[in-house]
Amino acid sequence: MKLFEYEAKRILAKYGILTPIGGLATNVSQAREIAARLKPPFAIKAQVLIAGRGKAGGILFADSVPEVEKATEKLLNMQIRGIPVRSVWIEEKIQINKELYFGITTDRFNKSYVAIASAVGGMEIEEIAEKAPEKVIKFLINPQLGFRSFHASQIARKMGYAGSQLVMLGKIFESLYRVGMDYDAELIEMNPLAETFDGKFVAADARIIIDDNALFRHQEYKKRLLEGESELTTQEQEAVKNDLAYVKLDGNIGVIGNGAGLVMATLDTIQYYGGKPANFLDVGGGASSEKIAAALKIVLSDPNVKALFINILGGITRCDEVARGILEAKEKAGVTKPVVIRLVGTNEEEGKRILTEAGIHVLESMEEAAQKVVEISK
Repeated sequence: MKLFEYEAKRILAKYGILTPIGGLATNVSQAREIAARLKPPFAIKAQVLIAGRGKAGGILFADSVPEVEKATEKLLNMQIRGIPVRSVWIEEKIQINKELYFGITTDRFNKSYVAIASAVGGMEIEEIAEKAPEKVIKFLINPQLGFRSFHASQIARKMGYAGSQLVMLGKIFESLYRVGMDYDAELIEMNPLAETFDGKFVAADARIIIDDNALFRHQEYKKRLLEGESELTTQEQEAVKNDLAYVKLDGNIGVIGNGAGLVMATLDTIQYYGGKPANFLDVGGGASSEKIAAALKIVLSDPNVKALFINILGGITRCDEVARGILEAKEKAGVTKPVVIRLVGTNEEEGKRILTEAGIHVLESMEEAAQKVVEISK
């Protein structure tokens, strides 16, 4: 889950990392009140959950309160990469001497976190790595040892700092690591981390992405994910509410299965026979009829879906429960799109009986079912 810039900055401030003084506004009146409390010049930043907003015109500057009002009105009436701007963060503009980069993310290949730093900040780290790879510092963090003060000092020294500035920078790096661990971050970064003319360091911009699997430990953000503004589609929000794993794809064959491995195999089989999956949806083990019904509703709400493939291997999940969920969903949602079902495992015969009596044909072979649904979708 992505956090807004203002949310990330508020968290960093709680851990002692300097951030610009500012406030959040959702209308021009609020913007006027916030700007009146701050010292000019100002930075007005669109709060959207995507990177690259600066290049898209989502960051404006102003020297007076009336200019802040105009900038706020302009931003609140624009879209950035198709996403409407609903709020802006207004802060005191920092006088920057030098822009740095520091972030922590996961290195899946090495199965650890990795700290990434550069004395050249202000642009995407991928751009820095491409244009000046020698200026990117990478440090693998040992999961058992963690990120210590001497690690932070080594990175600061490699960035060209010494003395009191090295100490300050090291403490900021350590604090960011603590934030990342406390908030289960997949990614946490300060870009730019601004060095001011008086030798201090301020997080001019901040980004945090929380691991979705850890949201149960961060209920305040999970609630926002479901009820407020988020990067999730309507289908994704419904999936989160019903504890379902759902990913939207660009095909026309809806897919429901139980178990990530089985669903991935289903997607591969559909593509092998010339079809294109419209989604990944895993109902998990032991799925109840209510959960199956919710899954059907989510997948069939996608207008691109022409046919549906339900692939259930009953272990913990009972085939009769799945069958009842399918009938319940068909009745409630008025399902008219063709459905191909492969059903094997626990209570298989009872599940087949329930569906057969309702006039729904059930197959045993995944390959046969995949071929059938591909034919129907075409």
